Amino acid sequence: MTSRHLRLTFPEAQVAEPVIYHVVKDFNVVPSIRRASIENHFGWMIVEFSGETADLDAAQAYLEGLGVEVSRAEGDFVAG
Repeated sequence: MTSRHLRLTFPEAQVAEPVIYHVVKDFNVVPSIRRASIENHFGWMIVEFSGETADLDAAQAYLEGLGVEVSRAEGDFVAG
C-alpha cells in the first residue's frame, strides 16, 4: 500500500457533487482530508489517498476526467 498527498481543485460543476464518495466506493482508496475550502463556485482540498498504486492511478484519472485539477501537494498539512 502506498499513499499520495494531492491538491484537488474543483470546478463549479463538481463543487456540490459527492466526488470523494465515488472515489472511495469505485477505486478502493482511503482518503484522509487534511485541509479544504469549498464555496459555491470553487473548491480545493488537500487529501492523502492510500491504496494500491493501480487504484490510486485510476482514481486520479477519474478525478481528472471530471475536470478536477489534480497536483501533488507538499508539506505537513495537519499542523496549522
